[in-house]
This record gives sequence, structure tokens and C-alpha cells, in this order.
Amino acid sequence: MWTEQASGSGTRRRRERSPEEELHTAQDGWWQMTLRALRTLLLFSIILGLSLLLWGYVFQGCGPSPCRTSVCQDLLDLYLASGNTSVAPCTDFFSFACGNINRTGSPFQALAEENKRRVRRILETPGSWRLAPGEEKAFEFYNSCMNMSAIEAAGASPFRQVIEELGGWSIFGNWTPLDFNQTLSLLMSQYGHFPFFRAYLKPLPTPPYLPVIQIDQPELDVLLKQKQEPNYAQRVAPAIDWLSCLQATFAPMSLSPSYRVAVHDLEYLKNMSQLIEKDLMKHRDFLQSHIIFGLVKTLSPALDSQFQEAHRSLSQKVGELTGRPPMVRRAGEEFFQPVHPRWMTCVEKTEAFFEPTLATLFIKETFKPSTHSAAMELFTTIKDTFISHLHTVPWMDRETRAEAQDRLTQLQVKMGPSEWALKPDPARQEYDDVQLGPSFLQTFLSCVRSRQARVIQGFLQPFSSHRWQVLPWGLKASYSIPDHVMVFPAGLLQPPFFHPGYPRAVNFGAAGSIMARELLHIFDQLLLPGGCPACDTRALQKALLCLERLYAALPSPKGTSFNVSRTLLEDAADAGALAIALKAYKKRLVLFRGETILPNLDLSPRQLFFRSYAQVMCRDPSTQDPQDIRSPPTLRVHGPLSDSPAFTRHFRCPQGALLNPPSRCQLW
Repeated sequence: MWTEQASGSGTRRRRERSPEEELHTAQDGWWQMTLRALRTLLLFSIILGLSLLLWGYVFQGCGPSPCRTSVCQDLLDLYLASGNTSVAPCTDFFSFACGNINRTGSPFQALAEENKRRVRRILETPGSWRLAPGEEKAFEFYNSCMNMSAIEAAGASPFRQVIEELGGWSIFGNWTPLDFNQTLSLLMSQYGHFPFFRAYLKPLPTPPYLPVIQIDQPELDVLLKQKQEPNYAQRVAPAIDWLSCLQATFAPMSLSPSYRVAVHDLEYLKNMSQLIEKDLMKHRDFLQSHIIFGLVKTLSPALDSQFQEAHRSLSQKVGELTGRPPMVRRAGEEFFQPVHPRWMTCVEKTEAFFEPTLATLFIKETFKPSTHSAAMELFTTIKDTFISHLHTVPWMDRETRAEAQDRLTQLQVKMGPSEWALKPDPARQEYDDVQLGPSFLQTFLSCVRSRQARVIQGFLQPFSSHRWQVLPWGLKASYSIPDHVMVFPAGLLQPPFFHPGYPRAVNFGAAGSIMARELLHIFDQLLLPGGCPACDTRALQKALLCLERLYAALPSPKGTSFNVSRTLLEDAADAGALAIALKAYKKRLVLFRGETILPNLDLSPRQLFFRSYAQVMCRDPSTQDPQDIRSPPTLRVHGPLSDSPAFTRHFRCPQGALLNPPSRCQLW
């Protein structure tokens, strides 16, 4: 039904609703009101829930929680023992972190020794391992090495037998000297002793990676290398029958006069040859004594305590005459040689002779799948951050930046074990050529020959991992240029540098900075003169000069000196590594909440990051080798930190403080 209504100037028509329609309209209105009320209630509940959650986060759980696990407690104890918190961190962060390093020792040295203890525990619990046939010889060798009572009981008799094989000794009154080169061949091939020069194998850096014999001084690496042939060495050092000596040492390799040889110091070989020819004619007994004394040093781990004491006394006298006490290099550091504990000597020799077996067992003991995945996650974050960080490098041109990013993307990484430490190896399972007994010296010599044969056989394989093989208990990362492979050994990814249960700040500050430093070294060539023609050379040189001046302005530790120009590449890697690791850590914090700290250390997560970075560098500055291409440890801490605005901000360093300079550099 339609009705009309007058409205002002016109007429409006409307349709009258039925009773049923009026009822539905009332119901719809009620339902709309109900929905609005429910929506309001739901929105209020959401707001209330979020408010409670935010309140709980801000006022109850926003701060990092303390890590109270045993591994964190051990790390806390180390930090408290090695540091000196009474020192102002903005003035001397090295002392703040490493002030009591003489009490705790270098963390690298301590970790190297701890890795030896891990191998020792493996060797002293043979029943804990499922061994392949022949692998028990590693444990038998270690036990024989530790059986000093049997070695002492044998006395000098085993070594007298060796001397007789070499023609005797004038001191014994029974000497029938062999031909000099025959004796030399015997020493090198059967006794692992190189009295006048070292000879070893290294592969060519390009396919097919053929082995090259390296000839070097017996004790010292010299950087000068000249590729020669045995014929040429024969002409400049005629006292040595090079072809016969090298053939005996590297059998079953087939050598010829034109075989590849790399001579590290040609002048040394000339002088050595002249001295031998002179002594052969006039003082053959002196030459024989020199050989015997050197052989004692090589075989001293297998001889009784009187030989070992005589060797130590001789080393001390030599040190006094040369003005420098005998030193030993271990884990990338140099320090005065202590008296070695017997167990450590035996562990080192067992590692050398039965490396395939112990490598596998060490990985099983120390590098669990969770450790591997956590280390890979850390490295991936560091690498990805570096790739994106390259956009901020001011001196790089677009093409160079793209090439660098591609190289990082294509890089392969071996984290912890390499394939050779995991795959079955017949040599690892059998050791058929190792004869145990009748004396420990004879066992020792059998192992020397077995190891040499195994090394040579490895070089004869068509594709072998020895090009970038890293011992799993080692501490030094390795990068193979031709393979574009980077290896981080399991021995390095251990406390105090890394652990899956550590606060992220510790892992990024310590292991993360180590990883970033190794990645940066891939691009060292770019920083050298002419290394990047397309780059902004002026900006690059300005950044390098800025870094030199930054380090030169920092005080050096007393009694040390260094050349800023010689250490520049390492300084650049240190400063860049800190910046990249910190950026990667910040990125990780954005993605994942729940950071932890070390209790009772009174350091925020970012402060803990810098503290962990410095811990890697802790070392007694007085042990610095004058020829080291790295800066002294104090500068390796202060240089990068003074170049970091974040360090100044998080430690609230005042203007004028040593580690808050007026200007900073940006090289990487």
C-alpha cells in the first residue's frame, strides 16, 4: 500500500510496512547492536592483552637474563681472572680485559693445551670407542710412549743400534764412516731427520695440483722462493747428491733431474754446500758429531731422560751463545719453551703418526651436530652481513663491489671437520706398516716411516684435500685460493671463543670477529698499490693513511716496537672485522629476542660483545715477535675499538679519552 505525505513544497510517497517486516527490521537492528558490542569487547580484550604483554616485556622481561650454565660460569671465571676492572675501559681497554693475562695465559695457548687434553682423554679411554682393525695401534703407541720406566730401562741401547746403522761414532771408538750422501739419504728417508736442509711436499696452486718438492733451511722459513730443478741445485750446492737423496726420501714418487723443486733460500744452500765440502776433507768426525747431535733432537721423545736432559742443556747453551733463548711456536704464538709434560709430548706424537684415527675421534668428542649448526649459522650471518656491508665501502667502484659480493656468495666453507676426517680411509683402518716394538725407539721410527709414506701417497692421489687440509684440533683457519674454500677447524670453535650455549654477544664478538677477519683477508690484494685500478684510488689511499695515523697515535707497550706499514693489512682486517661482526650481531638481535649475559660482570650485551672481542687478543705483549706482521696485542684491541663509534657510545667514553678520538676512519 502506498501513501502520500506533504512535506514543505512537495509531496513525498512512502510504502507502508507489514507487521512481519517491522518485526524483521527490529531483529536486524538488535543483531547489529550486538555485533558492535562484541567487536568493541574483542578490541578491548586485544588492547588489554597487548598492554599486559608490553608491560611484562618492559618491566619484567626486557632486560637480558643471566646465563647460569656451567659453560657460562667457566667463561665468567676466565673473564674475571684475566681482566682488571679497576682500569677505565675508555682509557685502556686492553688492561680492562687482559690486565691479568700473565696469570691466565693467552686464550689461544690455553685452548691449544685444552685440545691436547681432549685428545689425551680419548687416548686414555680406548674402551669408549668403536675402532676399526688396526686403529688400536694408536692407543698402544701412546701407552708405550707414556711407559717411561720401560724407556729408562732400555737406556742407550736402542740409540746405539741406530748409531751403528749410521757407521758408528768416533766417540765410541768404533767408526766406519759411510759415504756422506748415503748417510744423508738414510737419515732423511728412514729417520725423518734433515740435518742440513728440510725437504717436504706442497702442491702447485693450480690444476692438476702436482706436488712440488720444497727445499728450505732446517729451522727457519725464508720468504724468498725460487723455482729450480735438482740439476740446478746440484750445480750451486754440489756437496749434496740431490737426486739420490730426494728419490730416497720421496719414494715411490719417480723423480728425474728436471723434476719441480722450490728453493727457499739459494744463498743458504751455496754456503751450506761449501761448508760441508770443507768439513768433509778436514773434519769428518765433527760432521758426524753434528749429525748425531741433531738426530738426538729428532728422536728425543723416544729416548730416555738422560738424552732429553742433554738436549735441553745443549739448546740452552746455543741460546746463550746466540743471545736468544730457545723458543717454540705454537698456535700462532711464540714464547719461551717450557719443560714439556710427558703426556703432552706423547699426545703430539700420537697425533702426528695416527692423525686419521684421532681426527675422527676428536670430531666425535668435541664437535656435535648442534655445535656445527650453530657455527654455520654464525658464519652465514657474518658472510651475509659482509655482502651487504660492501655497499657502504666508499672507495669501491660498482664493478669491484659486485665481483666481491659474487666471491663471497660462491665461497665454500668447511666448518669443523673436513671430508677426510669423516670418510673411511684404508690407511686409517689398518696401519699395516706400523711395527710395535721391540723398543719404543723402534716403534717410533716405524711410525716415522709410516707417516712419511702416507703423506707421499696422499700427494699421489688425483684429487686430495691436502690442499686445504686443516687438523681438527688446530686453531688456525685456512683459505685455499684455487679451491675458494675456507676451513674453520673444530679445535678453534671451542670455549672461550665459541659455544652454542654462550650469549650471542660472546660468539659474535669472539668467533664472529675471527670469521670476519678471515673473510676480509680474501680481499687483501685490493688494498695493495695497483690492486684495484677501477676503485677510487684517492679515497682508498686516504682511508689507509687515516688508519696508519690512528694506530700511530696509540701508545705501544713498553719494550715493543712495530712498523705500521708492515702491519697495515692486518690492522685493516682487525678494524673491518670488528665493524662487520658488530653489524651482524645487531642484525641478529633484531631477528631474535632473548639475549643473555654473564652474571656478575656488570656488562650490557653490547659491552659484552666488545669484551669478548678483546679476549681473543689477550696475550703478553712482551712475547711479540719483532718480525710479526700483526700489531702488538694492545694495539689490536685499541686500534679497532677507537675506530668504532659504537664502542664510545656503549661505554660512554668522554671526549678526549684515548679510545674516543676526534676523527675515525672507514676503510672497510
